[in-house]
Amino acid sequence: MKKLLPTPEIVEPSFGSSFSITQYEGNSNNKANFWHYHPEIELVYVNGGAGKRQVGSHISYFTSGLVILIGSNLPHCGFTDENTGNKKETVVQIPPNFLGTDFFGIAEMKSINHLFNRAKAGLVFIGPTKKRIGTKIELMANQLPFERLLTLLSILNEMEEATEFKVLNAEGFSMEMQMQDNDKINTVFNYVKDNFQEQITLDEVAELISMTVPSFCRYFKKITKKTFTKFVNEYRLVHASKLLAEKPISITEVCFECGFNNFSYFNKSFQEFTGKSASQYRKELHSVLE
Repeated sequence: MKKLLPTPEIVEPSFGSSFSITQYEGNSNNKANFWHYHPEIELVYVNGGAGKRQVGSHISYFTSGLVILIGSNLPHCGFTDENTGNKKETVVQIPPNFLGTDFFGIAEMKSINHLFNRAKAGLVFIGPTKKRIGTKIELMANQLPFERLLTLLSILNEMEEATEFKVLNAEGFSMEMQMQDNDKINTVFNYVKDNFQEQITLDEVAELISMTVPSFCRYFKKITKKTFTKFVNEYRLVHASKLLAEKPISITEVCFECGFNNFSYFNKSFQEFTGKSASQYRKELHSVLE
């Protein structure tokens, strides 16, 4: 069986800056559409469009763009692809000590240091805050280095003071993993990402990271606070949400295309996951988009 190794990303600062900023037109950031991690804190603005957000053990579907702050070494997948339909994507990657080891210890910066600690669980910003911060992030790409730094600090301060946000890993995802644990869990996440539409057995996944099935089950739940079966089902249900929003296919087709082989179980699971039936979810989403 071929092993899917996790991918650590190497980030280089932008010219003249202590951090990296890259702006992509449309869905051209395809290189990030895999599971990866890096020590840099990542700030992403997806201008428009809809798609999956997969951060740590959290999986969900976003609409009308995305503003997200991802903590150091928190595994995540890229947010745009050929189906997202976004206008631009701006990615800011910030070394944890990009202004020196003592800078965030001064009184004025303690709030931002607190924000970075909260970002270890992944933070997504919503409502008017999302639009306001997103506009600032997008402007940074065309600013001179000093002005860009001031804008970044302003954005981080606004994020710390914001009330319109969600913590993505509310159920808990172990941030204190050893590097070999990070490698193992990323290997599993990559495998689910590439194979969720097929049957996935505990035996094949346990073999992938050289563990017995009982050991793998205990290990996965300790790291993610979820059973492996629940994680796979949530991945499939988020994909179902995406299909219901984007493809004019029947709900039965959605069920089988996202990896479920039992329509009744799919309906029950979707209702429990979203609080709505698949047909109600599609109807309400379309009414909002219209």
